[in-house]
Amino acid sequence: MAAVTLLTLTALATLAEPVLAHGAPWHQPYLTGSSNCSSSALAEFALGKVLNDGAPVFGVYADVQNNTSTWMKAYADDTLIVHMNLPGTHDADTWNYSTATQQSLDHVTNLANITEYNVAAYRCQDLSMLTMLNDGIRVFDLRYAFDVTNTTLVFWHGPGLVSETATVDDVLYGFYRWLDDHPSEALFLSFQYEGSTTPYGRNDAGVQLQLFNTLTTPAARQYFLQTTGSIGTLGEARGKITLLKRFDEDMLPAYYTTALPGIHFSPLNWTDNSPNITLVYNSSTGGTAYIEDYYQPHTPANSTAEENIQWKLNATEAHLTMAATTHPNDLFWSFASSTNLVNNPPITPAIHSTQTSPIEMRQVSRNPSNPYRQQRAESVSRKPLGPSGGGGSGVTEGGVENTRPYSGV
Repeated sequence: MAAVTLLTLTALATLAEPVLAHGAPWHQPYLTGSSNCSSSALAEFALGKVLNDGAPVFGVYADVQNNTSTWMKAYADDTLIVHMNLPGTHDADTWNYSTATQQSLDHVTNLANITEYNVAAYRCQDLSMLTMLNDGIRVFDLRYAFDVTNTTLVFWHGPGLVSETATVDDVLYGFYRWLDDHPSEALFLSFQYEGSTTPYGRNDAGVQLQLFNTLTTPAARQYFLQTTGSIGTLGEARGKITLLKRFDEDMLPAYYTTALPGIHFSPLNWTDNSPNITLVYNSSTGGTAYIEDYYQPHTPANSTAEENIQWKLNATEAHLTMAATTHPNDLFWSFASSTNLVNNPPITPAIHSTQTSPIEMRQVSRNPSNPYRQQRAESVSRKPLGPSGGGGSGVTEGGVENTRPYSGV
């Protein structure tokens, strides 16, 4: 049976060495060491500087070639993306948002009178994005806004500033370099404007114009797939980034919206905290995405972590079952992550991640033949699923809220 692409964004469970938000020590393991001051050497040094600037968010670059970093090369070019399971990570840029990072940025956030909270509420990953890539993750959920000076696009999670120096453009060069080293792979980057950053932060024309400019540089035009409103084959997507646009360019002339490639998921049509969203991304072809983004289960007050996780698992299972049975050729985007900070006691991403797997395994043991549960069992072992062998597929996102990769785009 044909399957549906599921974008699965989750979190990874191993602690990585942190990189301070103000920058990492100089590290260029990929340079040849040549002293020849040629233009090619200068280009390598310039790229090294950009990668170093982006390291607090992307990770310290090193080329890794293994089975998980190149798993897509096992599948034929004519494989439809919507017939694949692609693992992804939710709020992927928060992996380095530690207490040390927060404190190192106090001199910046104090300029905007930002009230800081426990980092456990905002950290949704604990492996660098480079490590995620090499572990097989192919879909990344990224949240951007202006920095405290309202001049540069950086990464946030609510009022949690991930880095002041690692810009969105810097981090994109990390993905570009990685694709050069792994041309068999296809990446999917979801961009969403992050609100509630600074007291004066707005998704205004300045933000939208800078994002447009970042996504249309000569480098971006080279590495982003230049198609609009459609999802094709793996062969078409190899060596490229498919842009998932969870933003509008409504403060700019209409030209800017039509000039950007990718697939548009307007925030106006994305129902908040819903287990079943239907969103048409191409009105001409009828292209439709089915989305599960039930990030805060409506459990009773004072519920346990296990109850919250079970409610979330039920929503995710229902969504994947729908993909496998009634919509075999559509795009499914399932968020495997959740949190419940208003609960007493609060359910943080880390609590969710540490308790999810035992609950999953109990469900697998009860019914091991369920395709959904087979996917989750394989995900716990960090096995990228690739094309579905029967049953639904798609994009699944998670965070430290879910520290095991799930299947999906």
